[in-house]
Amino acid sequence: MYNSRGIDMIAKPVISPDFTIEDIHKLREYNYYLTKDMSPQERQDYYNKRGMEVHRQIQERKLQKAWI
Repeated sequence: MYNSRGIDMIAKPVISPDFTIEDIHKLREYNYYLTKDMSPQERQDYYNKRGMEVHRQIQERKLQKAWI
């Protein structure tokens, strides 16, 4: 699979409802292909952006539980 710039892409993995070790392998491989050609700064920005989004979601869930 190739994107519009002709760069080799891998399909987004399908995760099973049970989230097995195989799913972890699929995610790691997918993530590797997304980041393998990034510079160290691009990779750091990529992970920081996603990490902040996860942190925001966790904080929202904590607030929701506090209101229950």
